[in-house]
Amino acid sequence: MPKINKRLYGPAQLGNTTATRYTVPASTRAVIRHILLNNPTGGAVTVTASIGADAAGTRILDAYSIAAAARIDLWGPYTMEATEILAMHASAATSIVAVVDGEEQTVG
Repeated sequence: MPKINKRLYGPAQLGNTTATRYTVPASTRAVIRHILLNNPTGGAVTVTASIGADAAGTRILDAYSIAAAARIDLWGPYTMEATEILAMHASAATSIVAVVDGEEQTVG
């Protein structure tokens, strides 16, 4: 099946509680290629991101500090299987803008 490049999430502000930002559709494999996290505020904010339910063993970022007026780029690939989730939150609501790009491929 063909791979479809697409924006998987955002641009949107993260809340301060862990929430699902993307769920891989059934019968699909997804690959996250790039995660952009931008902090346009005047103070440092931490971000936590997990593939799967948020737990120490699933985190790809664990309370990672992003300075005021800074951004970070996380480059994949992060492969995700059908129904897996990407969960994220920031230490301060509406402080971090996130964009997630990748591809989806239907699997038989």
